[in-house]
Parts: sequence; structure tokens; C-alpha cells
Amino acid sequence: MHPPPARGSSLLDPAPLPPDPAALLPSSEPLCLLDPHGARHAVDGFECALDDGGLRRLYETMVLARRVDAQAWHLSRQGLLGAFPTARGQEATEVGSVLALGADDWLFPTYRDTMAVVARGIDPIEVLRANQGAASYDYDFRAQRVSTMAIPLATQAIHAAGLALAAKLHHDPIVALAFLGDGASSEGDAHEAMNLAATFGAPCVFLLVNNQYAISVPVTRQTHAPTLAHRAIGYGMPGVRVDGNDGLAVHAATARAVERARDGGGPTLIEAVTYRMEAHTTSDDPSRYRTDTEVDAWRDRDPLTRLELHLRSVGILDDGACAEASDAAEAAAARVRDWAGTSPVTDPLTMFDHAYADPPSRVRAQRAQLADELRLMEASA
Repeated sequence: MHPPPARGSSLLDPAPLPPDPAALLPSSEPLCLLDPHGARHAVDGFECALDDGGLRRLYETMVLARRVDAQAWHLSRQGLLGAFPTARGQEATEVGSVLALGADDWLFPTYRDTMAVVARGIDPIEVLRANQGAASYDYDFRAQRVSTMAIPLATQAIHAAGLALAAKLHHDPIVALAFLGDGASSEGDAHEAMNLAATFGAPCVFLLVNNQYAISVPVTRQTHAPTLAHRAIGYGMPGVRVDGNDGLAVHAATARAVERARDGGGPTLIEAVTYRMEAHTTSDDPSRYRTDTEVDAWRDRDPLTRLELHLRSVGILDDGACAEASDAAEAAAARVRDWAGTSPVTDPLTMFDHAYADPPSRVRAQRAQLADELRLMEASA
């Protein structure tokens, strides 16, 4: 619970800055608690508090998230879903961060964060309905504490900051976690959200998923800052840089930031350094802007393999436990396949129904053109 303000202060006052502003800067190297071979390391100030059950849940959820993501990718290729933005390679970031949230905290995902939403406990089918043309997602935003998966870049960051600020004003001990891509972090909405949250001490955590490319534009063409986490000091919040392929490190960094926000310390910017292994979406050709050598180097840093190696070494996982996780993920993928193959096709013309009360002539013309094309397709089928 946020403490009551001191005499002469305001609820909108942020936490005081440290005497040395350099304390807000990220470390020179990303935080890492598991090396690529699964060996665990201790880092002062960052300890993954997951017990054996929590670590197994982290692994099982990452397996599930990867399988659902892959299934959606294939269904999109088959024409049963629209363009799908895969997050393969980002499982540790997507799942490790979400599992650090409390039951009443809020998640504000982007269009790429299907894994994160599934990790929050939402049925994959409810998440993927929008990819099949449904007017909205099926899950209950308030009950699940998960906002809509935002397609416009960085708009969800503004929503997260606003909800967090409202929580502070109402003494509601919740924290908002907002996902951002490296490309979205270059948008004005991202700047406004982080500046607002820091200025008024809102309990918000900004998880900046640096998967190296904004579609085809590398991070080096987006900013001249030493790292994306260095931007935090400009807003007056801590910046943390974490190995986004290390589920333990992501969980530890997020849990620390969530606790700080809940205790009245204000927002934190976490940069998770990871890699998008597949194309930006099913309509993208990544071979035009990156090399196979680069992709192979990141494949050797696979987050799921790293976690499995560690959990096997400490006796939390064995062949049977891994098979159970795989079987559960396959069952979820089968449910998604069955749904996608039998779900009624949405009428494309419905996209025009709720855009305008009185559609302008250009929109009416577009609707008529689409209707003609659909009739021709039906006649030739």
C-alpha cells in the first residue's frame, strides 16, 4: 500500500532521486543469473526468489508459450489466421516477467505478446480470436487484469502509466507492467508514458523488449544512446539491463522493479536483450535485412534450452517432467488447431460496421469494392 503523504507533500510527488544520479544507470553488462550452459551465478541485489515449484512452472509455461506461438504461426501460414507476430526466442522475457506479477497487478501487452498473455493464464483461443478477424478479444480485461494487445505502437504504455497513476491516487497497491518493443520505444507515446510515470511516481514497470529489430530497422539505427536502458536516467527512473534469454534474471529484475513500485518507489525501465528468431510477422522476409550467421549465433543462446539444462542439473527436471510439459503444450496446440479449423469465418465486411456512425464516401466506396471482390471469390470457388 502506498504510504500517506507527509505534511506539505502531495500524492503526486515522486520518490526522491538518489544523491548520485549515476545510481539510476544500468550496469555495463546485462544482468545474467544463468549462463548459456545453464550454470547459475549470484549477483548482488538480484536474486530469483522462485522455489522449485516456481522454477518448474517457469519452464512449463515457457514450453507452452513456445508451442502455442509456433502453432499460431503455422495456422497463419495455412490461411486459418491472419498475419501473426511470433515471439519465438523471447520466451524467457515474455514468461519470466509476467510470473513476477501479483494476482491483482495489470499487464499491458503489445501485439507480439501472445506468450505473455498465455502466461497470465488466459486461454490461447481467447487470445487468438482477434487474429481470425473477431471484433475484440474474448477474455475479460478487468477480471484477468490484462489489457487488450495493442497494435498501435506504444499506446499501451500511456494506458499503463494512467492506470498506475490512478492506483497511486486511490491507495490501490497494484502495479502495471507495460511491454514495449525497441521500435515502440522510439515513439512519442513511449516518451510521454515514461515521463508521466516518473514525474508523478506512478507504480509502473516498463519492460522494453529489445529483440534487435523494429521490423527491418536495427537498434543501432534507432538511437545513439549507449543502450536503451540508459534512457531511464533522462526520466529520473532506474534503468536495468537484463539478459532477456535468462528466465531467472528477467524474473528477478521484474520482481525487484514490481516491489519497488508497490512500495512507492516509482517506475523502472527494464531493457531485456533478446532476439526475434523468426520473421517480424508471417508477411515479412527477414533474409532481406539479417544474416543466417547472426540468427545461428542467437540460436545457441536458446532460453528454453538454458533453463532446462539448469533445472536438470539441480534435479528439478527429468525426462518424465519434460515429457509432461511437452504433452501439455501439445494438447493446447491441438485445441487451437481444432478451433481454427472449425471456427466460423468472420465476414470481412463487419470491419466497416463500427468505424463511423455516418461513413464518408471513401469508406462506403471501399466497402462496396470489398463486397464486389468477395462476390467474385465466392462465384469462382
